Amino acid sequence: MAESVRDKVIAIIAEQAVLDVADVRPEATLAELGIDSLGLVESIFAIEEAFDITVPFNANEPAQSNFDISSVAAIIAAVEKLVAEQKA
Repeated sequence: MAESVRDKVIAIIAEQAVLDVADVRPEATLAELGIDSLGLVESIFAIEEAFDITVPFNANEPAQSNFDISSVAAIIAAVEKLVAEQKA
C-alpha cells in the first residue's frame, strides 16, 4: 500500500524535529515541534523532493505565499493540493 501524503509529510517533519512520528500532531505548529526557520527550509526541500512538486514559498514575505505553514495539518493540506494540481 502506498504511503499517504499525510504520512509522508508527518515523517519528513518528524525527521526534521528529531521526534517520533507519533509525537507529530496535526494541530501542532512547527515552533511547538522545535523546528526553526532553517528546519522549515529543509522540510520544504524534503517535501519538494519527496513529492516532485515546487512549493510556492517566499521566505522574505511568508504572508504572500499560498503555502500555509501555520500547522502540520495546514502543511499536509497544502501539499495535498499541490500534488492534486500536478496530477491534473
